[in-house]
Amino acid sequence: MGEGPVYDKKEQLQQVQSGLLDGETIYCVYDAVGAGTGFLAVTDKRVILQDKSFVGKRIAITSIPHSKIYSVSVLSDKSWTGSFFSTSSISISISGHEYEVDFRGTEKAHHAHNLILWHMMEG
Repeated sequence: MGEGPVYDKKEQLQQVQSGLLDGETIYCVYDAVGAGTGFLAVTDKRVILQDKSFVGKRIAITSIPHSKIYSVSVLSDKSWTGSFFSTSSISISISGHEYEVDFRGTEKAHHAHNLILWHMMEG
């Protein structure tokens, strides 16, 4: 991998960059598929989700500090196939809410999951 964050869409990366805190580093910005979530970004301080599911075509950008995440899960709609990452979906649990994100490929789900888990374990 080269220098800088990995991302799917430059405009999503730029949107996240525009809201960074001083000294904050972006690791990835992945486009999400399906209803609701537009993208998921992981920085060294937080997970950022773009949520398109609000009434009236409103969009929310939600920041979740790594320290507030209770769990990160791998989701599968079929029986376990022996591979931990045979899915392109993860779930992030915080107090009273759960966010599900469907990625464009298992590698991106694996990468996002591991980044979030690593920060949870470090905190």
